[in-house]
This record gives sequence, structure tokens and C-alpha cells, in this order.
Amino acid sequence: MGEISLRKAPGQYWMLVLMWIRSSLAYPASFVLMLIGSALITVTDFVAVLIMFSHLESFGGFGLGEMALLYGTASMTLGIADLITGSIERIGQRIRSGDLDVWLVRPVPAFVQAIADNFALRRLGRPLQAGLILGLGIGAVGIDWTVLKVVFLVVSLLSGAVIFGAIFVLGGAFQFVSIDSAEVTNSFTYGGQQLTQYPLAIFGKEIVRAVTFVVPLAFVNYYPVLYLLGKPAPLGLPSWIGLLAPVVAAVMTGIAALAWRGGLRRYRSTGS
Repeated sequence: MGEISLRKAPGQYWMLVLMWIRSSLAYPASFVLMLIGSALITVTDFVAVLIMFSHLESFGGFGLGEMALLYGTASMTLGIADLITGSIERIGQRIRSGDLDVWLVRPVPAFVQAIADNFALRRLGRPLQAGLILGLGIGAVGIDWTVLKVVFLVVSLLSGAVIFGAIFVLGGAFQFVSIDSAEVTNSFTYGGQQLTQYPLAIFGKEIVRAVTFVVPLAFVNYYPVLYLLGKPAPLGLPSWIGLLAPVVAAVMTGIAALAWRGGLRRYRSTGS
């Protein structure tokens, strides 16, 4: 029965997403303005980098093109995760309102309903502007691109998105225990993107250890980018550590799945 539900989950997710997309496109002018606004808001972070490089030639051992690569990968991975799973941060509201009780009796997994809840197509603004800056960074860094390097870049982007997605799910699971805790998750997701868009070498070793061995944000983009650029990894770690990003993503997915199932088992109906 579980395997059947798992096979149906992508189709069920897409069905719910289409419903929300149709709702968003009912007012096309409003949707376009929100999409542009979303892209412009997120691009201001890179404007700050441009201003900084008007006075500097390098920052944390990274030139402007390398910073564009770092920023683009950080923003792209979060943008994909936020688009697909970010809605799960509303689970606390659904628990308070009793909507989760309704989800649990529907023939669609609660998890699918949670990540598709109020799907916001305007969130495409972040990955779109990230893709533009990433393209500029790729053209500026002068990497001798091969098929393997291109494949690695794509895999690392997907792995980074999965890691951020897992953090979203972990935050959602935590809300079964502490309902009003969405901001805690945001500090690791949106805050994590702010952290990973800069070279981690500028932070203290304790922070680097924390984002390597505790909350593995360094595998979202920093270690993969170091590998692509041929730069040494911090903390005496091997230069190939960026290759472990898919493994870290798989481990984080497993942890998030266990946490979500634990949260559902812990849940008690509001009775309303």
C-alpha cells in the first residue's frame, strides 16, 4: 500500500500544484508584477556584492566572477527548494486551524498536501534571477568545462536543492512539537542562503565546522564550487569533499523523512 502511495505521490502533487497555478494565473497582470517583484527583491543581495567589489579585487579568496558563481548556486538551490517544498512552513497554521485533520482523511498523503499547500508560482522569481547571475558567473570564471564538470554542476545544484528541501521538511516536522516555530526554519533556509552566498572562509572555524558537520549547508554549494574552481577546502578537509554533496543530500532526506513521520505520529487532533 505504501509503495502504491509513493508511486502516486508525484501525480497527486502535480494535480494540486496545477490547481494553485490556475488560481495564480486568473489575474495575469498581478502575477507578472509579483514575479518581477520577487526577482528584484532577491537580486538586491548581489547588488551589494557588486558595490563591495567596486572597492575590492577579491573577497575571501574569491573574485567577482567566482562570487557570482557562489551567489548563483546558493540562490538557485534555495529557489528550487522553496518553490517545491517551501509551503510546508505553513504546517503550524494548519495544525492550529484543524485543517490537518482534514488532510489526514483525504486519499492524498499529508506530506504531499503540505508541500503543495498554496503553491506560489511567483517564487520562480528567485531561481530565474539566480540562473541569470549563475550564467554570468560561469562565463566569467574561466573554468575549463568538460562534460563531467557540467554534469557535476547540475548534480550539485540538485543536491543543494534537496538539502534545503530537507531542512524545510525538518522545520515542518518540528512544528508538530512547537507550532509557532516557522522562523526557526527560516534562519536555516533563507538565512542559510545568505550565509552560503559568501565564501565560508570569511567566517570563524567554528561556524565552518557547524555548517559542515551539524547543519551541512556547506554542501549546498560551497564545497562543490571549491571543487569546480580547484580551490582547497577549509579545516584540512580533502579538496574532493564537494563530491559528497549527493551523499549528504540522501542522508538529509532520510533524516527529514523520519522526522516527518515522527511528527505525524505525535500529532493529536485539535478536536475542532
